[in-house]
Amino acid sequence: MRGSIEGLLSPKPMTTLLPALYQDDDVALAFVDGLDEVLAPVLVTCDSVEAYVDPHLAPLDFVEWLAGWVGIELDETWPDERKRNLVARAADLFAWQGTVRGMADLVEVYVGVRPEIEDSGGVTWSPSPQGDLPGTPAMEMTVRVRVDDPASVDARRLERLVARAKPAEVVHRVEVVGR
Repeated sequence: MRGSIEGLLSPKPMTTLLPALYQDDDVALAFVDGLDEVLAPVLVTCDSVEAYVDPHLAPLDFVEWLAGWVGIELDETWPDERKRNLVARAADLFAWQGTVRGMADLVEVYVGVRPEIEDSGGVTWSPSPQGDLPGTPAMEMTVRVRVDDPASVDARRLERLVARAKPAEVVHRVEVVGR
């Protein structure tokens, strides 16, 4: 948690900024030293702000805050490195959202296993109008995750994840099966 750190020195002590008149005044020096103690954590944080927005460097409680900032749900049971990796990959995951690749990447980050995805759609082009459309008319998707222990995957969380990440009109099914 962020807070004051006993004995933290200010990177820019205010006593050095006092006019010469106050440099010999013990009351003024003690007052400014008190301000230095209060402001030191703020200055140190400002000096290293880039480390706070890098999920690989930020303190873990700040990574959890960043996850909420980018709209990602973290699992408390995950190792710290997995949490950091998900938050770091958030922009890339959102860029591919709604695609088979995006869904596979997202599920892989959450579960740790690349899923099999069956999708009824397709993309094509034709030099003439009224060409055949690829895929099937029913828009559906099956996300199948094969793991050693299916009970190790929170199926409800995975269901919510897939429902949030897929296009709204696509019907989906999530299957967690053993290898």
